[in-house]
Amino acid sequence: MPTPSLIAITGGIGSGKSVVCSVLRALGYPVYDCDSRAKALMDADTEIKRRIAADINPSAIDANGCIDRKALSAIVFNDADKLAALNAIVHSAVRADLRAWKKTMPTDCSICFVETAILYQSGLDREVEAVWEVAAPVDVRIARVQKRSGLTAAEVRARIASQSFTPASPHPVTCPIINDGHTSLLRQIAALLRH
Repeated sequence: MPTPSLIAITGGIGSGKSVVCSVLRALGYPVYDCDSRAKALMDADTEIKRRIAADINPSAIDANGCIDRKALSAIVFNDADKLAALNAIVHSAVRADLRAWKKTMPTDCSICFVETAILYQSGLDREVEAVWEVAAPVDVRIARVQKRSGLTAAEVRARIASQSFTPASPHPVTCPIINDGHTSLLRQIAALLRH
């Protein structure tokens, strides 16, 4: 049975990946959300929690054995080594989950999407046929994140910096999507779907 093509939707925090994915879902395309699936996997897997406590910080797991996301975020977004450790713990589980999800697609599904902020660091670039890279000016990204999260501009800049990454070998099929608040997203998405 043929499997659908898998396209990554990527871009830094506040770039508008989720908006692009919402449009794709509204058009009927399946979208795997790495963030929500990673959270679900982390909550369900006791081995992941044990490793977070051991390799990152015991304070990231609360008295009930649940992940304290606020504490974990504060640790990893201010320490590149701890962020790398967290990513190493979670990425293989997400890749396996994505492969299983893709196998559940109906036979008439020719394209599905995966939303990820850390395409190359997670190894997902090797799982996809193409990459749609969503971009927006930094000041726009900061304003978007501040509006939805209550973080300070400095905290948002730190998160942007923690996600900054230049791959040694960018995916050979990479298509830009400009999400600056002025350029039509619908036209760009429609054009990419036609191709």
